Amino acid sequence: MAETFRSVPQMFLHRVEKTPDREAYLFPEGNGWTPLTWRQVGEKVKAIACGLRALGLGDEDRASILSATRIDWILADLGILAAGGATTTIYPSSTTPDCLFILQDSGTRVLLAESREQADRIAAKRSEVPDVKAIVVFEGTGTDDGYVLTLEQLMTKGREWDAANPGRYEAIVDAVRTDALATLIYTSGTTGRPKGVELTHDCWLYEAEAIDELKLLNEDDRQYFWLPLAHSFGKVLEAAQLRIGFSTAVDGRVEKIVENLGQVKPTFVAAVPRIFEKIYNKVTTGAKEAGGAKWAIFSWAFGVGREVSKLRLAGQEPSGLLALKHKVAHALVFSKLHTLFGGRLRCFVSGSAPLARPLGEFFHAAGIIVLEGYGLTETSAATCVNTLGEAPLRDGRGAAARDADPDRRGRRDPHPGPRSHARLSQPPRPDRRDARRGRVASQRRHRARRGRLREDHGPQEGPHQDLGRQVRRPADAREEAHGRLPLRQPLARPRRQPELRLDARRPRPRGHHEVGRRPRARRKALRGDREVGRGPGADRAVHRRSQQGRRAWEQVKKWEILPADLTLEAGDLTPSMKLKRKTVEQKYRSQLDGFYEETAVRV
Repeated sequence: MAETFRSVPQMFLHRVEKTPDREAYLFPEGNGWTPLTWRQVGEKVKAIACGLRALGLGDEDRASILSATRIDWILADLGILAAGGATTTIYPSSTTPDCLFILQDSGTRVLLAESREQADRIAAKRSEVPDVKAIVVFEGTGTDDGYVLTLEQLMTKGREWDAANPGRYEAIVDAVRTDALATLIYTSGTTGRPKGVELTHDCWLYEAEAIDELKLLNEDDRQYFWLPLAHSFGKVLEAAQLRIGFSTAVDGRVEKIVENLGQVKPTFVAAVPRIFEKIYNKVTTGAKEAGGAKWAIFSWAFGVGREVSKLRLAGQEPSGLLALKHKVAHALVFSKLHTLFGGRLRCFVSGSAPLARPLGEFFHAAGIIVLEGYGLTETSAATCVNTLGEAPLRDGRGAAARDADPDRRGRRDPHPGPRSHARLSQPPRPDRRDARRGRVASQRRHRARRGRLREDHGPQEGPHQDLGRQVRRPADAREEAHGRLPLRQPLARPRRQPELRLDARRPRPRGHHEVGRRPRARRKALRGDREVGRGPGADRAVHRRSQQGRRAWEQVKKWEILPADLTLEAGDLTPSMKLKRKTVEQKYRSQLDGFYEETAVRV
């Protein structure tokens, strides 16, 4: 019978006790990788947890982590939870004002920062975050006044505190409740200030249990992990590892992904669609530049691979001449791609955004499985995912939904309701306020059973994707059809960059919609900083593309090319690369106003 746990730290201590000498993590050090056993991880986490208690961190007090993905992030997170606290995640690319806002709003008591540079920009504004009692840095030195201390100094404090309070650490872990706050993840801030999503220990326990029962992963797997741990996609994999016990190689440097895959030789890797695009572009561009026979062999091999892919998606295996061709294609081309990924890869897992079908087809043709999942921060990441035992490409309908435990279907709401952080919510009703925590229960109580959310809050199955079109909530579609909401879904999705969809919050003439990015059809190729010209040909191309298979009110009526790309550096995008809608609307106010100058619209 599968074990059940009351909290994440209890699940962690059970893992340490069950497999103390198995490899838990690898992290880059010098020119190689340094392994850590579960026993070693347990000792470090205990020292960090006790050190945080020595600094005054109490039950469900928030400790924030401002760092890129690295082994210290995971150790710090586990230490915070084992101390009875709750982790607040902050992207390292967040601006200083955004960092200060999150620290203030969450009531953070201790900040753990990646470097002195990150710590100094908060310490310089110390008066604005009076609740922060100390800053711990993973790299660099501390300060003489003790406000900034190193991770090693924190662990030394922890060992001293543990010696003075024998048995207290284990008692704190045992006292953590299932419904206690575990993680506070702030949204990207696409429509204004970031909003905090409170996730309890039960959220992560349920996710870990579900992944375990789906048998997607096993104890002998090795994960290569680079995802931002400030995002729920990364956090859910951390929880799954504690339950299942596989090892993880941790390195958050995106530029090192391909190089590290060859060294680490993982059996599975989780990634976002942009990474698959980069790999696809690198592989195909390299083959094209080689030209001649190499490009011809490459094209032939993937033609054969696509034939085999279609058969396998239909539940058949190649035979005869096709089987022979496929064997040759694998030897000449596909084997090199498998070697690039370390040679042991069982699957990729894609999430956080829809994966373009051509990308899935490309990898499947090469014999590389890309599983796709769907989820929300409010559901502590995954709600559904397709499995190795079924067709990974679902004709645009997304992944097949699965329930981790059929006996629970209809009986258990696995998440007690991700709660909107009180300071970020609308003023709560007096009878809904939790006086002890100062929280208000969210009215959006998602049912995060495998693949099923409540009907009025989103899609009912899988990562909805339909060859460039995103499935809308039924309620939104009805509102848009009656002209009460501006359209927010893409109509023509460029391959390389997302289109800008500005939808000013104002009355909209029926049938009037604006996309505002370069049209994919017949656009001039960019070379360096050369601008794309706008002329009758481009207008006709956009008009023609927008009419194909679209109803009149879905068609693009007006569009504009922006003078520059939207970037994180310019403040147009959030750290998770989402559009800051209000910021961009204000920045391009004149263009938006121009779309609404006419009262009559051609339909």
